[in-house]
Amino acid sequence: MSALPFPIRTECPPGACVCERDALLRTPGGDTRILLLTREEEKRLVQRLEALTSLADLRHMEQRLLEQLGVRLTIAASPHEVRSLRGISILVLEQPGLCRKTRQSIPAAIKKSMEHHPQIAWDLLNEGGLFEGL
Repeated sequence: MSALPFPIRTECPPGACVCERDALLRTPGGDTRILLLTREEEKRLVQRLEALTSLADLRHMEQRLLEQLGVRLTIAASPHEVRSLRGISILVLEQPGLCRKTRQSIPAAIKKSMEHHPQIAWDLLNEGGLFEGL
């Protein structure tokens, strides 16, 4: 494994994660941006996601995650009636180097911000809907 010019995430305990961190490091030309997300940076990211105040803010963070770390989010409403936040699906797509716990903490932080600011969820549900732009 070659030394990277920036601090990277420490490896998870054996058997605790399936992030394939070591395989990513051995892959020539592999996208190692996700390894920039150290545990301290992950805490800052989760705090930032918990502090979202609008759908525009959420979309901005979604774009920044993709640009800076290569993390892809899928945020969608259930095809059936949505009565609570459980009806909104927030998925972090798997990728080499992305820890299982991180894949769980990002959606939880986004849902927490939606609980504090329900307008985010309403705007998300209305996105592309009948009343968009009113």
